[in-house]
Amino acid sequence: MTLKTEIEDNLPLSESTFLILLSLAAGPRHGYAIMKEVAALSGNRVQLSTGTLYGALKRLLADDWIKRAEEDLPSEASVARAGRPRRYYVLTDRGCGLLEAELARLRSLVAAAHPRAGETQA
Repeated sequence: MTLKTEIEDNLPLSESTFLILLSLAAGPRHGYAIMKEVAALSGNRVQLSTGTLYGALKRLLADDWIKRAEEDLPSEASVARAGRPRRYYVLTDRGCGLLEAELARLRSLVAAAHPRAGETQA
């Protein structure tokens, strides 16, 4: 199976998966930062619970869409308040390709809908 076929087979992404990947596009983030960024990106419409987030991260790790960051971590706050090291996550090349494909899919939908948006009746 080619990467293109694999990506196509995984589209469309669920909204929460899309937002998690999008939150990681800016660079490494730990779980709590991902939760906050997903809420911000969605205008607080999507609020991930801890269980939902870590279940999604586990699946994304298994699918090789993300990986644990081991280098270039922010020096401040690399250890959680409880004294445990925070786990940071980053997109893999596969995850970047998937995110780009989903963005292209969404852009094409918006482009198709744009000229017709004024035609809808209230």
